[in-house]
Order: sequence, then C-alpha cells, then structure tokens
Amino acid sequence: MKRSWLVTVSLLAAICGPAGAQDSSNVRTVGLWPYGPCNTVAYANIGGTNYAVIGSGGGVMILNVNTPGSPTKVGEIATPGIARGVAVSGNYAYVADQLCGLRIINISDPAHPTEAGYYDTPDYAYSVAVSGNYAYVADWGSGLRIINISDPVHPTQAGYYYTPGYAYGVTVSGNYAYVADAGSGLWIINISDPAHPTEAGYCYTPGSAHGVAVTGSYAYVADWTSGLRIINISDPAHPTEAGYYDTPGYAYGVAVSGNYAYVADYYAGLRIINISVPASPTEVGYYETPGNAYGVVISGSYAYVADEGSGLRIINISDPANPTEVGYYDTPGYASGVAVSGSYAYVANELFGLSIINISNPAYPTEAGYYDTPGWAYGVAVSGNYAYVADWGSGLRIINISDPTHPTEVGYYDTPGWAYGLTVSGNYSYVADGGSGLRIINISDPAHPTEAGYYDTPGWAWGVVIYGSYAYVADGSSGLRIINISDPAHPTEAGYYDTPGSAWGVAVSGNYAYVADYDAGLRIINISDPANPTEVGYYDTPGNAFGVAVSGNYAYVADYYAGLKIINISDPANPTEVGYYDTPGGAYGVAITGGYAYVADRDAGLRIYQYYGPGGVASDPTTSLGDLSLKLEVRGDRIVYQLPRDGVTSLKVYNLLGQEVRTLISGVCAPGSYAARWDGKDRSGRRVSSGVYLVRLWCGGQSVAGNLLVIK
Repeated sequence: MKRSWLVTVSLLAAICGPAGAQDSSNVRTVGLWPYGPCNTVAYANIGGTNYAVIGSGGGVMILNVNTPGSPTKVGEIATPGIARGVAVSGNYAYVADQLCGLRIINISDPAHPTEAGYYDTPDYAYSVAVSGNYAYVADWGSGLRIINISDPVHPTQAGYYYTPGYAYGVTVSGNYAYVADAGSGLWIINISDPAHPTEAGYCYTPGSAHGVAVTGSYAYVADWTSGLRIINISDPAHPTEAGYYDTPGYAYGVAVSGNYAYVADYYAGLRIINISVPASPTEVGYYETPGNAYGVVISGSYAYVADEGSGLRIINISDPANPTEVGYYDTPGYASGVAVSGSYAYVANELFGLSIINISNPAYPTEAGYYDTPGWAYGVAVSGNYAYVADWGSGLRIINISDPTHPTEVGYYDTPGWAYGLTVSGNYSYVADGGSGLRIINISDPAHPTEAGYYDTPGWAWGVVIYGSYAYVADGSSGLRIINISDPAHPTEAGYYDTPGSAWGVAVSGNYAYVADYDAGLRIINISDPANPTEVGYYDTPGNAFGVAVSGNYAYVADYYAGLKIINISDPANPTEVGYYDTPGGAYGVAITGGYAYVADRDAGLRIYQYYGPGGVASDPTTSLGDLSLKLEVRGDRIVYQLPRDGVTSLKVYNLLGQEVRTLISGVCAPGSYAARWDGKDRSGRRVSSGVYLVRLWCGGQSVAGNLLVIK
C-alpha cells in the first residue's frame, strides 16, 4: 500500500478589522492611496441630489450625477480590502470588501463619508443586497451570510447558508435571497427566518453565475460565458429555465428595468436585451464601453456601468436600440509600477496612465495630478523634471512633471515591441520592450527622443536596471541577461544566467543582482564577473515575484497575491524572510526611499509600508504588533494554530471547488495554542485524491487559511 503524506504549499492569511488592518509581520501600514478600477456601482438620492456610489479599487467614491454628462467626485473613503459590491439604503452604503467583509459607510454627508461599522465575513465578500434590517452578503466559499444591520455601528451575523459553489452575486425579493453561485448556478434561499435560512430550490446554469436580478416571476442570471439566463421562479422550490440569450462577451452583472435586461458583458460592454417574451429574449442594442463592463445599475433613462479600468460610464438608454454615452468618470486603473522622487510618488496605472501622488505626509497621501497616456502604463522612472513611462504598445512617453498638478507630455518614442519596464541613466532611457528586447533611447532632447541602439534579447524583456557599464535585463523565460552598454549604439551581451522561473524584475546592489523570478521567488546572482554570473542563493516566496527593490541588507519583493515580502540578504547564500505584509490587491511593483516601501498593489492602488524589524525602524512599545492575531501554520500533516480569545471556533478542510471535505475542530475554545492533524480522509473516512486542499480556521469573526498538498 502506498503511503499518503501532506506537504505545505503556501500559507494565505486574512485578518481584517478597522480600515487599514491586514495580516502582517514586522511591517506596518503608514498610508495609502488605494483607488483603482471601478468594479461596482449603486445609485442613491441623498437630500434631493443624485449620486453614483462606486467601488474604486480599495475604496469608495461618491459622484454627483445630477448632470449625467458631467459627473463630479464629491467624496471618497478608503476601505481595507477591495470594494467588489455596493448597495445603498438610507444614509448608508454597504460595501462587499472582498477579503475584509462588509463595511458600512455613513454617506449622510456625501462629501465626508465615514465608516460606521464593519463585519468581517469568513471569506471573500463579492456582493451585497440590503432588505430591512439585514444585509445579505455573497461571501464566495462561505456562501450567504446574513448580517443584522439594525445598529450600523455594531453589525452582527444573524445566520448563514453554505451554498455548494462560490457565491458571487446576491439579490433579495420577498422572503427569498437569490444567490449567483458560480458553477452551481442559481440558489434560492428562504430567509423568512434570518437566523435559520434554508434552501428553497436551485437551478443549475451552464456557465458560471456571477450576477443576478429579480423582477416578477423571473430571475435574470449573468452567467459569464453563457450570457443571460432567464429562470422562472414562480415556484421557488422548482425553478426552471424559461429562456436565454448568449451574449458575445462574459456576462458579469445584470439589471432589469421594464421590458429590458441590461447586461454588463465585460469586454463586450453593455448589452440591452428585450425580455418582454422571456422564452425568446432578443438583443435590441448595445454600447461597447472602452473598458471591461463589470456591473450595471439603472435609474430613469440612464445606465451606470462599472467599467473596470475605464471607470464609470453613463449611458443614455431612452432609446434602447441606440444607447449613447453622455458622460463618464475616469477612475484610476491597476497600479503596476511606482517610482519615488522628492515629495511625490509616480504610479504607472495601466489604462489610466500616470498618477502623481503627493507623499509629503506619507500617512495621508493625496493625488496631485495625472496624465492619461495613450497606451497602458506599466513602468515609470523619474529624472529631473521628467517622468518616463513604459506605455506598453505606445512605447516610451516623456511627461513634464515640473508642475505635478498639471503634467504634460513633451515627447515620445514608439518602440517596436511592448514597453513594460524602464530606467534612466544619464542621457539615455533603457526600455525593456517585451519581444523586442532592450531599446536604448537618447533623451538628451526630451521633445525629440531617438533610438541610439538596441539588443534583441532571446526572451521577453520585462524589467531593466543599470549598474556601471551594464544593463541587467529580466528577460522572462530566458532569465537574467547582462548587456554591455559602454557604447549605447552597439550594445552586446556580456553574459547571462538562466533562472529557473520567469524573470520579471531585477535590482542590483554591489556584486549581486536580485531577480524577481515569478514562481521561483527571489534569486540572488553573483555578477562580480559579468561574463560568468552564478547563483549564490535564493528564497522561494509563496506568491509570484513580479518586482524587487534593495535597500541595505534587505530585498523587498512584490510577491503578487502574497503581498510584500522582506528578505534579509546580509548573507546572500542564505537569505531569510524577516517580515511581510499581505496586501489586499496584488503587489506588482515596489520602490524604497526614506525608510518606506511604496507598493504598486494592482487594484488596491498605492500602499505605503514601514518595516520595523531588526535593522529597521524601532517600534512603538505601546502599539500591539500582532501578538493577538489569529495564527495558523501548516507543518506536514500537523496544523498548528493560535486563538487570541475565546469563542466559537472551527477548523475545516475544503477542496478547490469550495466544498467542505472534513471538519477537524468545531466548538467553543479558550485562548491559547493548539495543534490538529488531518489523516487525508474525508468525513466518511475515505482517503481523498491527490491534489491541493484548503484548511481554514475561523474564530470570532476572523479567519486564516493555509494550503495542503496531498500526494499518494
């Protein structure tokens, strides 16, 4: 008989409390400018004024839309997670904040929104609906969570129902909650007793149910690759499909008004479907938004579309056959790169271009200005009065930033490839140009940059740094390439080291190059002899290493879903992790200056952190640094965990479909440290198949999770 054993793959932790709290070790949040793509929108009338309340990355913006052609921002507030869903009732906005549960925002004064209270749901909050004294949260792998909001300052969980799939969307009608449950279709939950919700019925859809709207006897499901599905719910115990329309894109959201369903169809924009005959829906019109339509809400003659990287789009639908855009509000995009100079951080915000953030007070960063480049801004470097932007298909853009509030483009050079990363040294900008390798651009006259030379690397050039007479290129699957640039017109390869992963980012300090090597973590390469570089050490980070910066004895790695990792490199042969911060977005780029780490965190904007461990900034002895955190560590088949306080506790194992495999612990536990083992069997005593499994610990509204690999 073959023996079964368990191996730790990675550890994912999620602890959210007040805004700004997140799982970390030896790292604290200093400040944040969290705004990003528009993923959700709700409509509100407050004091006779019409507002659109939008989720913008890691925050909420409130827009005055009294004049739909000229929406204006009147207020904003940061949330600790990613604002995926929003509903408005009375003076409150209820935000499904992904990793950080339900946030309740007082918007009675739209110019000065404040957080009233929160409830940290056990999983990822993606959508929320409000009815009466309850908020209904679609909480991904934890199904439907019902939160009592009669006291917005102290919301409490009233009840819950574990759906079999992944709860992405929810709406409420009468005594029923309708849950868009991804691959499990539409689930109808009887909520007449919120403390004890029960399943009324379900209807499997062929795609992946992401959004749902209900009117009359029908539920309208945005079913991702399978378009719009129309479900007859006149008998909730036996819902049946009445008809469907297969939209051309990916149906993420849906709203219904009158005889029409309005579908947010991702890259295919807004689709307008005539549903007067549910058995035979037909498309009557569409509007192809410039971004990716993720959500939609209808008010009067207007559709308000959450268009991800292209912000909020306002579409006149008075003639459904000919919808037209009347206005828009351009939210920031995905923060992919960052550079710091003086009192400003310069953020490459993909589709949104360049954002300039005033960091003179790092605790309260504010936007000073922005420039919307024509392409997708992925990388940025600053020298003197100019910011140099790697703008993907639009090459190198040169922006005059002498007045940060009014940046202007002074010149550009359209590189032949896909400009992703860049650096500046002297009169030259060195551009990592994707499949076109390293391009060397003479910028002595910023208004008229010209190509001085190039070297076509064998892989895909993602990042570049200059040290002495050499350019060090992170060249994707071809690892680290070392290019002699002593003669910029005729660069030549001096040497290379083929890293085991895919080289995305690189930093150089002294005799070593530090490579962010995607799934192979941080690689440390001795470059004292550029012709013969050798690897001396590595640290396999748990996420995907996209960016790296070095300061003193530490390498700061932007490790995507694993956040910011801080690696002690004082002994390059034996690097060790000394701190981390699990950022809410996806850590993509990092810059270090003045004792702070500036992280480009994809859809969570710019985050500013401070490391306070050995060799870092001394900590405030009166501040709790996480001793009371919920902790979990997976050691083979042994699961070690710490509870900060007493409370109802559960420790469960799930498969990757979100289905519960085994309950290891369930009951009230006292504070302290514990250990449990899983023998690789399900609740029926059957040995599970090989693969990755999730172990999740819940206690007192907090949760933390780790991954296990079962090998037979």
